[in-house]
Amino acid sequence: MEISRERLLANLRDVQDRIAAAAARSGRPATAVRLVAVTKTVSPATIRLLVEAGQRDLGENRPQQLRDRAATLGGPSTGSGQGLDVAWHMIGHLQRNKVKYVVPMAAMIHSVDSLALAEEIGKRAQAAAARAVFLLEVNVSGEASKGGASPAEAPALASAAAALAGVDLAGLMTMAPIAEDPKTVRPVFAALRELRDRINREAPLPQPLIELSMGMTQDYEVAIEEGATIVRVGTALFR
Repeated sequence: MEISRERLLANLRDVQDRIAAAAARSGRPATAVRLVAVTKTVSPATIRLLVEAGQRDLGENRPQQLRDRAATLGGPSTGSGQGLDVAWHMIGHLQRNKVKYVVPMAAMIHSVDSLALAEEIGKRAQAAAARAVFLLEVNVSGEASKGGASPAEAPALASAAAALAGVDLAGLMTMAPIAEDPKTVRPVFAALRELRDRINREAPLPQPLIELSMGMTQDYEVAIEEGATIVRVGTALFR
């Protein structure tokens, strides 16, 4: 997908303005919400334009594509490519045999849904003399088509995963159902926030969970109103 520089900058400003307004409605500054630009459908040239405009956090759904783009475009954790000041986020489903493509390229892995996957990430991070930051994916909506631990499983899984060597569990992630009216999925986002707060109160963790990665193009404003600290936006930037 290609887009003109003018259109891209206008889209980015619009998304940033909407993030700031939604954050204000939740009583927070715009800086409390991190925008991850989902770049899976765009070219390296478009990514460069986005980075030149000041967008630092980039999200990829496929492990091999994240690896290849990090190697080509660079980033703080890669020491390769052109040395762009970017942070790569692995936001798609991750299998254990693909972890090697992601660690230590990714600044954050959003989609950890099992203890076995967290263990593999920790093992790979230790072998690379690194620490891997990840989020626990929770299937709040209960849809069979979505990945993630159930809300009932999440507290025990968070405690076990956070205790592993080589990793830092930073928070939770979820995907809401697709809905014409984003307000109808507000309970999903509220439930993830409440789950994070309950885990922080009740589960033994080395450090409190801070991050809530929730909200995409169709619903990121509602997610921010419910406490999102990270939103994953692609279509609104590149259409």
